[in-house]
Amino acid sequence: MCTLVTRSCPGDGWPLLAAANRDEMLDRPWDPPGEYWPELPGVVAGRDRLGGGTWMGVNPAGVLAAVLNRPGSLGPASGKRSRGELPLLALGQADAAAAAAAIMALEGSEYRSFNLMLADAGSVFFLCWTGEGRITGRRLAPGLHMVTAMDPDDLASPRTARFLPRFAAASVPDPERDDWAGWAGLLADRSGPAESALNVPPRGGFGTVCASMLGLSADGKWRWLFAPGPADIAGFARVY
Repeated sequence: MCTLVTRSCPGDGWPLLAAANRDEMLDRPWDPPGEYWPELPGVVAGRDRLGGGTWMGVNPAGVLAAVLNRPGSLGPASGKRSRGELPLLALGQADAAAAAAAIMALEGSEYRSFNLMLADAGSVFFLCWTGEGRITGRRLAPGLHMVTAMDPDDLASPRTARFLPRFAAASVPDPERDDWAGWAGLLADRSGPAESALNVPPRGGFGTVCASMLGLSADGKWRWLFAPGPADIAGFARVY
């Protein structure tokens, strides 16, 4: 179960901020964010070597796309396309609304169930396929949102119930000054019960494998700090 936090404040100097921990099987190979897809010039994203897609990326037009598994759907399945294709399809679009429309036009049954977050300087969209019906989507209100394997801000998720208030109370990152201390500390937090942990300790070959903090400036510039391991162990460095 991965986690993505977004803070959308259209009109601010940094209208979009995001933070994420990626939870995955520890032996699944991946590459840190980079430009790996010649057919998508300027797209920067982590690469899943197994499926060839990504869990999260950004494009030069200022679009962020991140995919998360729904409950009970970890890993690939025979006859299903890789969910890592979805952020790349979204990042071929000029804005978050166009990305949402493109994804919602797909046949969800070709994939295992997923949550997909799409954002730009003016909007954040949540898309979902639960395993039944069509892919659904909605625009989220400006402000702070947290998504795990469940719906945005769903307090039935022990992780969301515990950490959403803590992100709301934390100091807001200031990418201009490289001040991410409040959010970085939360991404590194291993405390508390296992079911509500944000930084998941290795267990059964599974755990948190990397962390990201991103900001999009009003003039369309990205700043992406990436930790190539759990945030309490690996240091953050700028990759974009």
